Amino acid sequence: MKPKKLLQVALGVLTSIGGFLDVGAIATAADAGASFRFRLLWVVALGTLVVIFLAEMVGRLAAVSKHAYADAVRERFGFQFYFWPLLAEFIVDFLVLGAEIGGVCIALQLLTGISFRWWAIPVAFAVWLTAWFGTFKVIENSVALLGLVTIAFVVGAFHLGLPWGEAGRGFIPSAPPQDAAHYWFVAVSIMGALVSPYVLYFYSSGAIEDGWGTRELQVNRLVATVGMGFGSVVQMGMLATAALVLAPRGISIDDYGQVALTLVGPFGLWGFYLFVASLGVTCFGACMEQGLETAYISSQAFGWNWGESKSPRKAARFSMAYTLSIFASSLIMLAGIDPLKLTMFSMALTALMLPLVIVPLLVIMNDRNYLGEHTNGWVTNLAVGLIIGLTFVLALFAIPLEYLGG
Repeated sequence: MKPKKLLQVALGVLTSIGGFLDVGAIATAADAGASFRFRLLWVVALGTLVVIFLAEMVGRLAAVSKHAYADAVRERFGFQFYFWPLLAEFIVDFLVLGAEIGGVCIALQLLTGISFRWWAIPVAFAVWLTAWFGTFKVIENSVALLGLVTIAFVVGAFHLGLPWGEAGRGFIPSAPPQDAAHYWFVAVSIMGALVSPYVLYFYSSGAIEDGWGTRELQVNRLVATVGMGFGSVVQMGMLATAALVLAPRGISIDDYGQVALTLVGPFGLWGFYLFVASLGVTCFGACMEQGLETAYISSQAFGWNWGESKSPRKAARFSMAYTLSIFASSLIMLAGIDPLKLTMFSMALTALMLPLVIVPLLVIMNDRNYLGEHTNGWVTNLAVGLIIGLTFVLALFAIPLEYLGG
């Protein structure tokens, strides 16, 4: 592979790691490890395989057809059809962006002792300022590089003496005899955090921003596989440190201060600062991605000029969309809603809407008008069919499990 493509892959992998890890990944992994030790590693592995398949497809769609995924759905099925997944995504985006802003606010609260509510507007302003003056390249690469601090979770798991046998058994589904409702609720929440529709919309829009063509198809496959795969390893490290530090002490996850103990265990006081940095950086990056994603799907739905690399003057409605999204979502934290509870609820709600997002993808990825000779093969179609079946199961049980085990 040529040096230029190797650099693209490396930066793309780092960006995928940054997009993979956010407040949902941290909260669900910590809850899983604290409550059930390694029993839910299989869900992280399954969710990773799902998001690798989906990311590769929307990246291929963008590279071949020059259509972002939201744009393709609106064009292929019409606005009347696309209105419903668009409305559902707006609702979920509003809540998840609020939770991501909350993650940054909690990091600042842990660092300063000042309540997270007082940080809501300053954090929203900092996110907006970065989006307003930054370019897509600057945002995706700088946040991704800073997000590498989360590797501390993997190092911490090894430092604590990872029990390989027990961890290996965690890749085999096995519900505990007690608290099964909470077990399956956390499983659904992990899937919602991993297979988040915003990742697909943002990934395909980012491919358009980067000017991908058919020459980048190999880059797309490597970025989707290696990037998401490595991000999964970090999330497994989060789960493992919670299993080794919190579970033996009977500590359940009620707030992010308890999650910080996962790194205090292996690293002492430095672990606290590593956790604050991990939570703050990953959530700040996710805030920008979530805000931009809302602007992407709004612009693509209504035919507006869009692009983070365009000046706000040249993409005024696009800029207005992420501005309104960021500041409106910050009001959730200003109201004092618990960020951790909002995160867990939002992840389950994300799982509920997955069929609306993924079913149209199967149709588009087999449409030669968009992909020509690069349509799905039978293996990918079979995988997507199984994924669709899985998303319907998740949607069916998300709300009952929220009530019974959330």
